[in-house]
Amino acid sequence: MLDRIYMQMQAMQVLSRSQDVTADNLANINTPGFKGNKLFYRMMTENFNGTEIKRAVPMSQVNLDQGILEPTGNEFDVAINGEGFFKVQDGEQEYLTRDGRFSLNSDGILVNSNGAQVMGESGPIQLTQLFQSNSETGGQNQLEISKDGTILINGNAKDKIQIVKVDDPTVLERQGSTYFTVKDEIELSDEGTGMVMQGYFEKGNVEPLAEMVDMMRNMQMFESQQRALKTTDDMLSQVTSRLGRL
Repeated sequence: MLDRIYMQMQAMQVLSRSQDVTADNLANINTPGFKGNKLFYRMMTENFNGTEIKRAVPMSQVNLDQGILEPTGNEFDVAINGEGFFKVQDGEQEYLTRDGRFSLNSDGILVNSNGAQVMGESGPIQLTQLFQSNSETGGQNQLEISKDGTILINGNAKDKIQIVKVDDPTVLERQGSTYFTVKDEIELSDEGTGMVMQGYFEKGNVEPLAEMVDMMRNMQMFESQQRALKTTDDMLSQVTSRLGRL
C-alpha cells in the first residue's frame, strides 16, 4: 500500500511539472521569437523499500518549430524564415535568440529590444553612417538587409548579421523567455540556416488551443490522482486502526 501511495505522489509531481511547462508556454503567447517547451517522459527505475519501481520522469525540450512571420514595415525588424538564431551580446555574455526587433542605439550600434548588441561577422554591428545624410541624394541613407543577413547602406555591404544553427535542441539552455545559451560553441554551425526577412518579426510558436487542452487534461488527471491518493490513505488508516485494536 505504501508503494501505491509513492506511485500516486510521483504521478502528481509529473502532472504538476507538465502544468508548469504549459503555463509558461501560455504566458509567452505574445512574446516575439518565443520558442515553447515540449514535454516528454523518460522511464527510470528506482528502488523503493527493496522493490524496483519504474516511473516516468518529465523532461522538457525546446520546440524549434517555425513561428508566424508578422510584417511590420520597420526596416530594422528582421526575422529568420527557417532554422537558426541571431547572436547578441549583453556585457560579456553571448546569447542566441529568435527575437529580431532591432534598432540603433545612440552610438550607432545595432541592438535588440533589451539593449544587447547584435553580433556581425567581426563583432557588434556598427552603423553610424545611418545617422548621416546622403550628400549625393540630399536624403537619408537607405538600409537594406539581404536574405543572407548582409547589411547594405546605399547598396554598399557594411556587415553581415551572424546567424547560427543548433542541430541538437537538447543542448539549448533557456535563459529567460527569448534567450538561449549552449555550453560548447562546437554545437553551433553557420551552415543550413534560414533566410533573413527584413521588415518582419517572428511571433511565438505556441498553439493556444493545444496548450489549453493540455492544461485541462493535466488538471483532470491531477484531481483523479488526488482522489486515488485519498482513497489509499483512508484504506491505510482503517488497516492501522484495526491492527491497533488487536
